[in-house]
Amino acid sequence: MMPETRPIALVTAPFRGPGLAILEDVADVILDPWIDHVPMRVLDGAGLAKWVSDTGAEILIVESDFVMGDEIMDSGLIAIGSCRGDPNNVDVAAATAAGIPVMSAPGRNADGVAELAVALALAAGRHVLPADADLRAGEVFKDDTIPYQRYRGWQLAGRTAGLIGLGAVGLATQWRLVGLGMNVISYDPFNPAATHGDLDSLLAEADLVSMHAPPNPDTLGMMNSGRFAAMKDGAIYVNSARGGLHDLEALTEALQTGKLAAAGLDHFDGEQLPDGHPLTTMKNVVLTPHIGGATYDTEINHSNMIGTAIAELLRGETPANCINPEVL
Repeated sequence: MMPETRPIALVTAPFRGPGLAILEDVADVILDPWIDHVPMRVLDGAGLAKWVSDTGAEILIVESDFVMGDEIMDSGLIAIGSCRGDPNNVDVAAATAAGIPVMSAPGRNADGVAELAVALALAAGRHVLPADADLRAGEVFKDDTIPYQRYRGWQLAGRTAGLIGLGAVGLATQWRLVGLGMNVISYDPFNPAATHGDLDSLLAEADLVSMHAPPNPDTLGMMNSGRFAAMKDGAIYVNSARGGLHDLEALTEALQTGKLAAAGLDHFDGEQLPDGHPLTTMKNVVLTPHIGGATYDTEINHSNMIGTAIAELLRGETPANCINPEVL
């Protein structure tokens, strides 16, 4: 049931731009983003339920908090917004059983992640980090060589990029690589626009392989030792999606043996590598700690999608990004 009076929206996600104004038009907003807290604050269902009770909120919008458990589902919420493409921090089945619509933000970070994928490919392939380190250390001329000798690499222009996954991020990466002059091929069994029907044939053609598949039981570990062996000698591997999509030790071995020329990685189990892991000492590897979507634009995008959805819901409409519309 929609409220007869103006509802209170408790927002623990970063929220900004036009989407915030849209939400403020239809609800009294309590904005306290998790990302502004040091040390980081992430609440579970019990903690959220207490906050909802204390504030009288009927709408809950989260990004990192976990909306799970009977306490939060029984707290009188009329809507839940998850500022993620995959709202895996919300127990959607429990929300559906409780009659609570759940909104998500599909594709919110596609451009940001695609930009980082391109940055990783360029940085890894053109030796940006070791060249930067040499200059900072005053070792431009070392071992009787000049940087032009040590840091030659292949241009991306004129070469072939293979995209694994052609969803929002894959498509955003595709046009950027085409813009750099690359021939772009793709594998995605769920997108008929993909150029290749099997992964191994793509790996055999690609000079750059960029991973954009969603993590699920069918894709986790899909890049194993056999798949890395199927890649072209001297190819570059980039993963701006999830570390679980590749076998880390198989990837490490492919880099150590020279099978792969370089790699750029933006995600690891627990967001970090074990102390002393070989990848941390390799100059042909660029490592970032899951920052692909860390842009203010991502926050603007999810705010607009969730704010618009809440406004539509309060008008009695069915938002396009409601993932359980059967409750309406």
